[in-house]
Amino acid sequence: MEKMPYREGLSVVSHATPSEVISSDWRAGLPVLTGKQVVLRELRPSDAPSLFAMLTTEEVARFISPPPTTIEGFGRFISWTLQQRTAGAYACFAVTIQGFDTAIGIFQVRQLDPSFETAEWGFAIGSPFWGTGAFQQGAELVLDFAFNTLGVHRLEARAAVKNGRGHGALMKVGAVQEGVLRKSFLRGGEYLDQALYANLAEDWWARAAARSSRATPVH
Repeated sequence: MEKMPYREGLSVVSHATPSEVISSDWRAGLPVLTGKQVVLRELRPSDAPSLFAMLTTEEVARFISPPPTTIEGFGRFISWTLQQRTAGAYACFAVTIQGFDTAIGIFQVRQLDPSFETAEWGFAIGSPFWGTGAFQQGAELVLDFAFNTLGVHRLEARAAVKNGRGHGALMKVGAVQEGVLRKSFLRGGEYLDQALYANLAEDWWARAAARSSRATPVH
């Protein structure tokens, strides 16, 4: 998510109106989402040092909103995510590798309307884990959570036109590019064009059904 909803200095009090279709369970605490390689869990204050190390490098930060510049700043960000989750407006998962509990990145989902039927998602993963499959597994877990737990119908994402890796990552999980938002993202003193992508719930369910049918043995 290139335009992270969090900014240093923002109030942690949310005035969002949670939708009746959203389960109260996730607002009390995010579920642990487990894949073959990755485990996604709620952020903890102890994740601040590893997130600072992973997400502030130039190759990771160049196409996202400027991350916090200190470990303490990441601690404030983590506190903010918990406040927003309690309000039912936002969910942020730490990405960890099976067998290791160190956070190597994050996935975020935030509402774009009070019903949470339209939402935006984004991600940032430390560059040592690029190309390992951690993104794809984590993204599929988050998409399933968004469509089947949050009740999202349309999930949007933005990627700078210059961000080829980001485009490839989104297309791997079925996102469809719908247009270009001209000069929509200010980064490093320059306004960048962004591509707008979207995943729809019905498309995700169709992909899931297709995967299931391929996995079912024919007798």
